[in-house]
Amino acid sequence: MNLSRLRKLILVVVVVTLGLGASQSAWGGFKEGLDAYDRNDYATALKEWTPLAEQGHPVAQNNLGMMYRRGVGVPQDDETAVKWWKLAAKQGHVSAQFELGVSCANGQGVKQDNVYAHMWWNIAASSGHKGAVKNRDIVAKRMTPADISAARKLTRECIRKQYKGC
Repeated sequence: MNLSRLRKLILVVVVVTLGLGASQSAWGGFKEGLDAYDRNDYATALKEWTPLAEQGHPVAQNNLGMMYRRGVGVPQDDETAVKWWKLAAKQGHVSAQFELGVSCANGQGVKQDNVYAHMWWNIAASSGHKGAVKNRDIVAKRMTPADISAARKLTRECIRKQYKGC
């Protein structure tokens, strides 16, 4: 996902979330972090987003995951990226779920596992993420029918548990 699309997605999520009743103070610092990120001032973005992410804000968590995956403003660290994405994914953040699929497929920050890649992409696809549909279908071609069945079962269980423990 290019930076322009990421920025637009983040802004849409923020506007929708604020419109659903999240208080401005709960998101205080988010826009400042986004503006800083756009200026390549990653230290400020990190400073603004980390407290929000630690408080459980999924968009800030997802953004930190991206920063750690790319190594912008922080040392590149796939395991830390996965940590932040798991926290965001548990809250239904679709981009984080997609990125967990990428991590599982490529063995970045986690053990390579096509079953879990398929599961995460299937979950993101169920929310309309078109890239997840494409990636899920690609990885399925490398999987056995039993693996696909296992991934579908994991998907159902994960959704039923509202993404906890996936």
